Order: sequence, then C-alpha cells, then structure tokens
Amino acid sequence: MADMATTFSGERRRTTRAIMAMGILGILIMASFIISMNTGYIRLTPLDVIKTLFGNGTERQALILFDFRLPRIVISLLVGAGLAVSGCIFQGLFRNPLADPGIMGINAGAGLMVMIFIAFFPTTSAAPVFMLPMLALLGASATAALIYVLAYKRNKGASPSRLVMTGIAVAAGINAMMIVLTLRISPEKYQFVATWIAGSISGTSWKYVAALLPWLLVLLPYAWSRAQTLNILNLGDETAGGLGANVGKQRLLLMAAAVGLAGSCVAVSGGIGFVGLIGPHLARNLVGPKHQVLLPVSALTGALLLIVADTLGRWILQPSEIPAGVVVAVIGAPYFLYLLAKAR
Repeated sequence: MADMATTFSGERRRTTRAIMAMGILGILIMASFIISMNTGYIRLTPLDVIKTLFGNGTERQALILFDFRLPRIVISLLVGAGLAVSGCIFQGLFRNPLADPGIMGINAGAGLMVMIFIAFFPTTSAAPVFMLPMLALLGASATAALIYVLAYKRNKGASPSRLVMTGIAVAAGINAMMIVLTLRISPEKYQFVATWIAGSISGTSWKYVAALLPWLLVLLPYAWSRAQTLNILNLGDETAGGLGANVGKQRLLLMAAAVGLAGSCVAVSGGIGFVGLIGPHLARNLVGPKHQVLLPVSALTGALLLIVADTLGRWILQPSEIPAGVVVAVIGAPYFLYLLAKAR
C-alpha cells in the first residue's frame, strides 16, 4: 500500500508539474506573440494593434499587421512546434540526446529538393507554394532512406549511434551540394535562395500557412497518439520486443512522421536548425521523459524558441533583419557542444 501511495503521489506531482509547465509556456508564447506584433521597422503601438485587430486601424496598419506580421508569427509558431516534435521523436527512437532532423541531414535533404525546384522552375504562382511540402517530404524521405542504408550492418541492423553519425556525414555532403547549386542559379534567384538557406521566415504569407497547416494537423496528433509506443521503444529494442511491440514497423512509422514534420516545416521556413535539438531537451528538463507530456511540451517549447528568435532577428539590427535560423544557431551551437561534452 505504501508503494502504491508513493507511486500515486509521484504521478500526481508529475502531472501537476506538466500542467504548470504548459501553462507557463502558453503565457510566454502569448506574451511573445503580442511583442512580435509590435516589433518591426514600422512600429505599431499596442493601441494601434488593438484598434487594427478590431477593424478600426488605418489601411496601412491593417496591411502591415494582417498581410505581413501575423502570417510570419503564425509560421514561426507552427514551424517551431513541428521541428521540436520531430526532434523529440528522433531522440526517442534512437535513444540519443543529439538526434535532431537538422544535425542528421533530414532538413538538408528537404532543403536540397526545394532548392532544386526554386532554382529551375518559376515560383510566382500559388501552386508551387503548395507543392513545396510535397517536394520537401520527397527530399527528406530519400535522405532518411540513404542514411538508413549507409548505417545498416548485416546481422546487426542500424544502431542508433551509427544512424546519427551517418546522418551528420550525409548532411555535410548535401550542404556542399547546395552551395555548388547556388553558383549555377541566376542572380535574380540567388538572393532568395541565400536567405532561404539561412532560415529566414521573412516574406511568408497566408498561403504558406495554408500549405503547412494540413501536415501538422495530421502528423502532430498522430505522433502524440504513439506516445506510449515511443516510451516502449526508448527502453531498447530487446525490451520493446519482449513487451510485444513490433519494433521495425513502429520505428518506420514514427520515422515517417518525424521526417514528414521536418520536411514540411523546412519547405516554408528554410534551413532552420537546432530547434529539434533544444526544444525536446528543455521540455525533458521540465516534465521528464514520458512522451505523453514530453511531446506537447516540446511543441510549445519549440514554438516559443522560434517566435523569440524571429522577433529578436527583426529587432536587433533594424532596419535590417537577421534570419531566425541564424539567431537559433547562435543559441544552438553552444548548446550542442555542451550536450556533446556531457554525452562524453
């Protein structure tokens, strides 16, 4: 009875901590949302924003808020959540704290396919915008398959550590290919491609939100529905198999979901890395390793991280902007080195 009471008390504390963490993250996201609406080269005061939201602002204020800032803010929230959940799935599947769609080359593969399309086909109509997630998914899936094949060893399979190290090598090769490709495109497209590679959310519109949202509405709930499977797989293949899990099938399905999340997000945001690394780590420190709460908290953490990075990028060097991907990299690179040293 004492053991049961202790277990129940510990579970209640964890639940309370998770609810508090999600509440605090939600408040921080709302505060960042409000600050971001007021941040930019053309300043809108809080009163201007409120008046414009209720239809009492000027045409210029409505244009700035509804056509430029709000789509960008929504994109940053969606992309941050998608990349963080993707990283959380990879870390759970590979039992490796350094697993991340950016570090493993998934983002690079998605970016290469999108970049090839941008370089050789017109991108002025709405149709290519909705094609970008499909192209990114194709590139990300091909990269994931290549990483698995290269990491696979006969009679041993593909170990998590080999998958991560192979992904890092593949990412380096793909990034080199992307640099070569930039030398062959027209000067008119070079500026757009260079900004996109840096991970800039600038220039987005509601059609990019419409292109990304269906993917997240399908893949995020699916990932959360497989939270218990992730908990079991995180115990190791032998233990998971002993508990009745079809390890190969479940790992393949979850990898497909993680690849789909990363690819669709990269398609509209460019090469933003480290969100899938930092978000799950911060979430794990807040609520622990159970994926039932770790996945939603990771989504909130990633969304907060990216909206803050984008807001800082717009504010630091006004009237110029720093791409959100660069701001996240400034934070993420030291954090990655810290995790690497800790893992050693």
